[in-house]
This record gives sequence, C-alpha cells and structure tokens, in this order.
Amino acid sequence: MSGEASAQGASPRAPRPGIQKSSGTVTKKGDRAAKEKPPIVLLPVGEEEPKNPEEYQCTGSLETDFAELCTRLGYSDFPKVVTRPRPHPTFLPSSSVSEKPIVDDQRLSGSCSLNSMESKYVFFRPTIQVELEPEDKTVKEIYIRGWKVEERILGIFAKCLPPLSQLQAINFWKVGLTDKTLATFIALLPLCSSTLRKVSLEGNPLPEQSYHKLMGLDSTIMHLSLRNNNIDDYGAKLLGQALSTLHTCNRTLVSLNLGFNHIGDEGAGYIADGLRLNRSLLWLSLAHNRIEDKGGLKLAEVLQPFELTHTEVVERRRLLLGKGAQEHLRSPSSSRHGESKAGHGESKAERERNQLVGVSSVALIDKTDKTQTAKTLKGLIKKKEKAGEVVKKEEKSGSGQSPIQGNLKKEDATKTSKGKVTIPEQKPSRGKGQKTGSKEKRSILLESELIVEATEMVNPLLEPVEHRDGKVFLLGNKVLLHLNLLRNRITEVGLEGFLNVVRYQVQFSKSSKSAAKGPVGLLWLSLAKNNFSPQSPMYIMMQELMLPRDPISKAKHREEEAMASAT
Repeated sequence: MSGEASAQGASPRAPRPGIQKSSGTVTKKGDRAAKEKPPIVLLPVGEEEPKNPEEYQCTGSLETDFAELCTRLGYSDFPKVVTRPRPHPTFLPSSSVSEKPIVDDQRLSGSCSLNSMESKYVFFRPTIQVELEPEDKTVKEIYIRGWKVEERILGIFAKCLPPLSQLQAINFWKVGLTDKTLATFIALLPLCSSTLRKVSLEGNPLPEQSYHKLMGLDSTIMHLSLRNNNIDDYGAKLLGQALSTLHTCNRTLVSLNLGFNHIGDEGAGYIADGLRLNRSLLWLSLAHNRIEDKGGLKLAEVLQPFELTHTEVVERRRLLLGKGAQEHLRSPSSSRHGESKAGHGESKAERERNQLVGVSSVALIDKTDKTQTAKTLKGLIKKKEKAGEVVKKEEKSGSGQSPIQGNLKKEDATKTSKGKVTIPEQKPSRGKGQKTGSKEKRSILLESELIVEATEMVNPLLEPVEHRDGKVFLLGNKVLLHLNLLRNRITEVGLEGFLNVVRYQVQFSKSSKSAAKGPVGLLWLSLAKNNFSPQSPMYIMMQELMLPRDPISKAKHREEEAMASAT
C-alpha cells in the first residue's frame, strides 16, 4: 500500500508526435495530420512534465491543486486531501460524535456493509491530512503518514505548497524517504511560505543519515523532529557539526528532537561539542537512546564553565584583534593621534571633547562598543577632569575584555569596570529575541538594536571568560532551557555531573544581578528511568533544586495558591 500512489499512477503512454492513430489508419511522420496534433497529448507522461508548455497556475487550494497536478501527471488514483481528524473530548454530547462520519466522509457510512470491502479499509487509504486555520480555513499543517512519497509527488508539492501562505509545519511519518528524496524535499522548503518553521521526519531511516542538511546555514527551520530514524553515532556527529563548529553555527534552530534513536556515548559527545558554541537551541531531547555516563558527563560539561581548546583560544584572540581593528577604524581619531595633539591648547581639546560626546551618544543608541569612546577620550581629556579619569579607569581595568563589553546594555556598562576578565553576565540583550514567535532565537539580536558587528557580538568565543592556572574557561551554555535524557543508561556517576550543573546554574542565577535579563540555564531536566534508583539522594536533591526553576510547576503552584485564597 505504501507504493499505491506511484504504482497506480502511470497512465497509458500517449502516442508519439510522429505517429497518430485514427480509425485504424496510421499517418506517417511528416504528414499534415500529424503536425496538426496538439502537443497537449504529452501531458499525462510524468517524465516529460518539465517540457509541458501549459503550466498550471495553482489556486492556493491544496485539495484542488494537488488533484489537478496529479491528474496532469497521469495518476489515476492518488491520495485525497482531508481534514485531520481529532479525538472528541469526553465531555461532548454523543450526538456530535455520531454526526462526524456524515460530515467528514460519506464513504464511512458504508463501513457496516458486508458487500463493500473497500469501505471497511477507507481509514487506511493514503491521504494528505491538513489542519486549517479556524478563521479563514487556510492550510496550517500537513501530515502524511504511512505511504511512500516519491520524487514525482515531491515535484507536485513543489508547485502546490508555495501558494499556501499560512503553512507552518510539515510532518512526514514513515513515508519511505531516501537520501535523494530528502535532498529534493530540502530544495522545496525555501519555496514555501516564510511562516514554515516546523519539520518532522519520523520513522524515515536513511542509509547516509543526511538529516544534518536540514540544519544548513541558510535553513529557516526552527523546530526539527527526527525521532525513530535509527540515527547512530555517525549521524549524531553530522548533527553536532551542524549545530556549531569553530567557524559556523546554526542560528535558527530552537528545538531538536532526537528521541528513539541509537545514539551512544560517542554520539552524545558530538552533540555536546555542537552545544559548546551554539546559542540558539533552547530545547533538546535525547530520550530513549543508548547514552551512558561518559556521554552524559560530556553533555553536563558544556552546561557549566568549560576549558577552551587551544584552537578555540587562538580563534578567540583572532576575533579580539579583529574587533579592536574595526573599533580603531570606526573611531573619529586614533588614540595616538589624540595624544599628540592633547597639549595644543585647552580650547581645541574642549572642542574635540564636545564632538566626541555626540559620537558617544550615537554609539550608545546603536549599542556599539562603549569602550570605543573610552579609547578615543584617553588622549583628548586631561587628567584633571574627573570624567576623563573615570573613562581611563574603565579602559584600563577592562582592556582584556573590551570586545565583550559591546554585548552589555548601556546601564550595565559601568558595572564591568569593577571586575576583571571574569564577568558573570552573558549578553543580556539576548533576552530581547524576536517577539513574533514563541521562544524565538534568544541569541539573535534585533536589527533595530544592533546595526554594526551583529555576527561578532553573538559569537560565543567573545563571551565573558575565566582564567585559571593559565587556562581560559567559557562560562558554559546557559541558553539551553530544556534537556530530556529519559530512558538512557546513566548511572549515579553521570547523575552527579548533572547535579553539579544544576548547583552551578542555580548559584549563578542568584549571584548575577543581570541573570533575569539574560539566559539562566536549564529550566527543565529529565533523567528519569535511567540506571539509578529514583530514591537516590542526589536525584532527589536535583529535583528539589529544579522545581523552583520549572515554569510549569510555578504556574501550578500559583493556581493552587489562587484557589486556596478564593476558598
């Protein structure tokens, strides 16, 4: 049945242009009768669809467009577009349930007939299920389950899906995808509406495990589900590299579901490597995999301060030098040039100071680096002016972190002068993510807030660091809010690592005044059904620490308090 759409789709091949059959006679090539034959006879041949001179203009109605395009390709039997059935709430009257078969599909009324075998199995026939917007009945989500989606069907989708202006999600469950058809599917995604943000490909194991191509740098997918695809450590490596590498990073993906796969310790390590420099992923599920303590500890490591590798340190220094050079070019006059002219009279220094005040105000509006002004003021304002002294102190104390200070808000800029390289603050401007979506990319700044150096300001290597014994430590990934490790093989050894993570993040939230303005770390962590007792003291302690952070439990607690106060 999975190949029904394609097996029954081919209609008899049309006559060739050079030969025409008419009432038992054959007109040979070159005769006028053959030349007058309209070329539309080639339309039913699916292989010659690109040569079709008459392009069908889609109407925006998926049911109409899909049926018409399938007919033109020669399909005699093809899946129907139907509204996705929903279970009825238990509190609804039984009369409404009894009316549904009449409304949805008249063929279901004959399911009780002993003479009709087809009607008994109408539920299992291939369909394209859609969810509609309640207001204008436009297609919002598409669900295809249990039948093979071939190359020609994807070609039809490439024509009839782009006109769906409100399409938000595409769900393929066990549709027999191959690496080739996946590439075709990825190619049609940019043609769809910009509202398309969710893709679910479950139960579609691929030999080459090329799912990472869905997470390319130009991808707009925000929610990706790859459950039950037999993804192993090799596939996890490709996915981890798609999350982030030293020079590339996915900045759109918000949630990733890798449950019910074959990912082990090595694969979990690759995913953890991808989380080191990724600052967009908020939700990650690795439930029902084969992760043991080694892989669990690798995941826990990146959620707290971790040591940068030598390559990462070198790249960080390169970014710092590049940022400093750009600041120097943007400056109205270099510090050295200002020092040489600082003693040429009080009036000239005063005029330049007034000019720089204007430049400083513009820089603050654009949220560029505040230390740029400090460097410029250094040689132009005399030491006897207290304002100049403050600026110089800020520059001197923050010289090792000037590129990072550009990530701080205006009101927090002066606080950084009190600290050294270690600053317990991570880009509070991340909290101002795009307002149009739920949990939008927290690490992507609005264009109105930042015009210059957007890429550098979100680079995790320019985040605050700690120096210990000559080593550089990044403060960890605090953007990830949800981590699901249900039903793996983690023992109390790995549990202790996650307990240390929770302790650190809770302490960080309490000690950092700006934690509420920026990422605060995990709000939900599941380690249930692993290889340790639910009565483990460490597990109970971790749950107690996480309970006040869980927004769902907070909401329930508020509801209980409201009900108690009402009574």
